[in-house]
Amino acid sequence: MGVLEGTDPAHEEANAHADRAKAPAEVPAAELGGATEQEGATAGAQAAEPWPTVTIADIKAARETLRGTALVTPMEGSRWLSAMTDQQVALKCENLQRTGSFKIRGAYLRIVNLTDEERARGVVAASAGNHAQGVALAAAVLGTRSTVFMPYGAPLPKERATRGYGAHVEFVGHTIEDALLAAREFEARTGAVLIHPFDHADIIAGQGTCGLEILEQTPDVKTVVVPTGGGGFLAGIATAVKSLRPDVTVVGVQAESAAAYPASLEAGEPVALESMMTMADGIAVGRPGDVPFTAVQAYVDEIRTVSEESLSTALLALLERAKVLVEPAGAAAVAALMDSPHDFEGPIVAVLSGGNIDPLLLMRVIRHGMAAQGRYLAVRCRIPDRPGALACLLHELSEAEANVLDVVHERTSETLPLDQVEVVLQMEMRGSTHREEMLKRLRECGYAVTVS
Repeated sequence: MGVLEGTDPAHEEANAHADRAKAPAEVPAAELGGATEQEGATAGAQAAEPWPTVTIADIKAARETLRGTALVTPMEGSRWLSAMTDQQVALKCENLQRTGSFKIRGAYLRIVNLTDEERARGVVAASAGNHAQGVALAAAVLGTRSTVFMPYGAPLPKERATRGYGAHVEFVGHTIEDALLAAREFEARTGAVLIHPFDHADIIAGQGTCGLEILEQTPDVKTVVVPTGGGGFLAGIATAVKSLRPDVTVVGVQAESAAAYPASLEAGEPVALESMMTMADGIAVGRPGDVPFTAVQAYVDEIRTVSEESLSTALLALLERAKVLVEPAGAAAVAALMDSPHDFEGPIVAVLSGGNIDPLLLMRVIRHGMAAQGRYLAVRCRIPDRPGALACLLHELSEAEANVLDVVHERTSETLPLDQVEVVLQMEMRGSTHREEMLKRLRECGYAVTVS
């Protein structure tokens, strides 16, 4: 599935979001739409006027504008998720979109709708990577200068891909909020137009085109599950889906340590988080956007949250079972299905919002996912300080078919008896059952084992 867009500018990162909604309000039931987005950034300045409303007509018009620019991404059936949920499950592969995520949909529509005079001034964006690539590519296609502010620590492949599309990249601060502040200052100083990652009607309408594709590719869909950050992607998809099929359930999924929507929906207005910490940088948004929040309130049935363990387990499962590469944010919808496989009515569409992941992060996430599945185990064990004692321990591990990755033999400790040594072992297991069988065997052999 996913392609690392740092090396192939035809596919780039994707982010997707889902939020909580009810029956559709004003739009006719004979039209289509949909979209989602995720990127981290705070919402725009407040206004006295009502926030603009995106309609199905806007989304249908956006699809015509995007023809030849955004891809119609594949919808792939998933046998392993279908077996797990006892429902038909399909994966909407926005990780295979240009720039590796859904972001090109909204970014291109926003920039193409600018006046000639506005485009002549150039555009500016703040992003940790996915939105940056969408803006950079869209600006290049439309012959517009683009400047992107990224926080220090943004993934190297995303920075390189953004530069590869022709954007001028500057680093500032350590959060998306810092980058967005710098982008607004640049806008005021130079006249460049700020392309917000999710808080604009054009962005939502563009992302909504993904929702139209979902309805056309899976006409009998009953549940759509969307990764969610600021809410642009979720709002677009939900508007499109609910306008044409009000019977479909739309579910947004956020990382539980960066979930701004549950408290905001309870309060009835966007509420900023005090802090965030998640591996899913694509949906790490501290405050819902004002524009998408209205659509999420109206159209989204439920917002769910998933743990870091669930995200890494889902990413690993997609690699192993579907042969698809996504970033942690892109795995959020599948994580929700795996957490509660019997909670959703089928057919189910899980949106894979993006596939742009740093290889170093990918290695860590894979190990994290394997540990969450019980396939890695670290233990401490005290053994007699005499020849052959370590060999006896390793023999028992061999009999239990544990693959030893690392052994540390510690002799010196103020809490260690003089006639004992402590052995620290890291092992690879076949899963949780094998892990428990191996621990039981060691304890039955008289070893005092502590899981690290």
